[in-house]
Amino acid sequence: MQITTHSANNQTTLALNGRFDFHTHRDFRSAYEQALEDAATREVVIDLGGVDYLDSSALGMLLLLRERAESMGKTVSLTRMQGTVKQVLDVANFDKIFVMKG
Repeated sequence: MQITTHSANNQTTLALNGRFDFHTHRDFRSAYEQALEDAATREVVIDLGGVDYLDSSALGMLLLLRERAESMGKTVSLTRMQGTVKQVLDVANFDKIFVMKG
């Protein structure tokens, strides 16, 4: 999985591309920790538009990110979910836990 980071207007977007699974946990954690450490960042947006697969470990990583962000007074939102990725997030009721944008 590739992760592209963009920061603007108190928001850091992590655009994910490829398979989001257990093998990507180190890269994902490193990217979101860097975003959370940025004092200007108030919201971390996870752009899932380029993700074609995610598994239960990816769901766990998103929950860990949310927990860590909340402990720092920051928010997390998910955006551009589509296809099976959207279906998995819907089945897991992530719309009740995260702000979903588009």
